Amino acid sequence: MLTIRKSGLQTAVQDLGRTGFQRYGVIASGVMDPFAHRIANLLAGNAETAATLEIALSGPVIEFEADHFIAICGGDLSPSLDGEPLTMWRGHFVQKGSVLSFGEPKRGARSYVAVAGSFDIPAVMDSQSTYLRAGIGGFQGRALKNGDSLQTLPLPAGRLEALKNQNEQAPDWLIPPARYHEQPIVRMMPGRQFNLFDEESRTRIFEETFTVSASSDRMGYRLEGAELALEKQEELISEAVAFGSVQVPADGNPIVLLADRQTTGGYPKIGQVASVDLPLISQLKPGESLKFRNISVHDAQQLYIEQEQQIRQLKIAIQMKREEWT
Repeated sequence: MLTIRKSGLQTAVQDLGRTGFQRYGVIASGVMDPFAHRIANLLAGNAETAATLEIALSGPVIEFEADHFIAICGGDLSPSLDGEPLTMWRGHFVQKGSVLSFGEPKRGARSYVAVAGSFDIPAVMDSQSTYLRAGIGGFQGRALKNGDSLQTLPLPAGRLEALKNQNEQAPDWLIPPARYHEQPIVRMMPGRQFNLFDEESRTRIFEETFTVSASSDRMGYRLEGAELALEKQEELISEAVAFGSVQVPADGNPIVLLADRQTTGGYPKIGQVASVDLPLISQLKPGESLKFRNISVHDAQQLYIEQEQQIRQLKIAIQMKREEWT
């Protein structure tokens, strides 16, 4: 069992999302940084799809009521265990009674805590993700509060000891040092309505710097900067949107749709962020900036394939080490 002694700004149970239900108007939700979530799970000995705790900016204080094995990946929110700094992107054995806490955000906005075995929480429409606005999924459909207790699923005999001996760390080549830079270059493919924008807007989207607005949330990041405009006003039929779709409403300020995005949208889409760069946006804090860089669909697909191959290499390495200890 884990007990939340202090909830932090927003800590919620998330997994890779509620897929397969968007055609019914159900929001996918899920983690904002799928890469960090997946790596944390692998390091903790879980399936990549298992639920983690997504921690935003100001982290919680968590007491462990039993021995556990955890991994923390994503933004560096200064995690510590019993007052001692905790190395991120690696597994850690945690003794009963230990307290995990967080300090000042150093880089990035969200951390993911994976616990071996994951959480004993019922799935809602095949997912444990929390959709806060509708109050479904996760822990009672809400962010965690002071005093909440989370049950973890029991581990097979000997698994905890094997994980303790394994103590795997993600290799440096999998974690670029500047992954969560304060002004990242985000690769974006031209969207379905890219050619409906005037020539100046088509140029400025890839040249200007945009700043994350304070009115941003898990649904989408509103960007401030160069205002974009259509060549001529047109009525568009609403169509499906995706994680990373970049819509431009009438005020000309683009919105990057994120984990809690709506299922369809009628604003023109000037671009689609490459999947591998979605974490770069999700880890930005309000007031931080980004620049877009044009990328082809083919190159975006190649980057995705390369990332999946790297994750697979880590997965195989962890599995081989685990077999040595079992």
